[in-house]
Amino acid sequence: METMNDDLASLNARIDRTNELLQRMLAEVAKTPSTHAIFVDAGYLYAAAGRLVAGTEDRRAFDLDAEGLIDAFIDTARTIFADSRLLRVYWYDGARRRIHTAEQQTIAELPDVKVRLGNLNANNQQKGVDSLIRSDLESLARHRAISDAALLGGDEDLVSAVEAAQGYGARVHLWGIEAPEGRNQADPLLWEVDSQRTFDLEFFKPYVSRRTAHTFDPTGAGRPAREDVRFVGAQIAAKWLAARGRESLVELLPGHPYLPGSVDQDLLVEAEGLLQYSLRGQADLRRALRDGFWEHLQAQY
Repeated sequence: METMNDDLASLNARIDRTNELLQRMLAEVAKTPSTHAIFVDAGYLYAAAGRLVAGTEDRRAFDLDAEGLIDAFIDTARTIFADSRLLRVYWYDGARRRIHTAEQQTIAELPDVKVRLGNLNANNQQKGVDSLIRSDLESLARHRAISDAALLGGDEDLVSAVEAAQGYGARVHLWGIEAPEGRNQADPLLWEVDSQRTFDLEFFKPYVSRRTAHTFDPTGAGRPAREDVRFVGAQIAAKWLAARGRESLVELLPGHPYLPGSVDQDLLVEAEGLLQYSLRGQADLRRALRDGFWEHLQAQY
């Protein structure tokens, strides 16, 4: 009888000890703040916001204030997840050979922002972005780095990313952009998430504006000289090199005399802004622009 009482006392002591450890664990968990992250599919953002505000999905036709939008997204998340802290904003986009454009480099330099690049094929279609989103969502949820994820996107391929994060206990909140007609988010994605929010035209108006096209004067009046265009190309190259560094230059040089599509497009748009003149359809001036760009870079190598 005495042995039985001793065993019972020992069992009770172990139960008390277990309860004490559980209480301590719960107390520590209670003191640990919740954490959220924002995941932005930039391809969806540009296409949907451009269509909503500027009436086009062509990035070359409008300007998007990415820094202002990121701040607005952070403020929105702060309101929704009032008792949570921000881990960071993940910005997913495509680029030729995964080389940052000047715009992507600027976004990458923003505080609390991580730019992740997939590839951009010959048809300007993103490749590998959805897998990057899934990898990050799953990893962060598995390591309990986030409790909530705000996902701005619309592709059905993101369903697996949502399921992966939810499997580790994270809640996924889908953010979308108002569509002028129909929907721009896949139904299976809408069905899978924990909550939904749609940003409307008034939200995006301050951050998206249509570019003013510079028309070509066939009479040649006001047409810049080739040397002036070449000089502008060198100016832009100096700015590009200062922002990107010599490592990016080394990656770019083997492609001479060709520029990656994203770099070439940024060069064209910036040159037209500086010249206040359209270079579209003018092969000789476009060549002069590229020549000036390359000559400056090669002189620095």
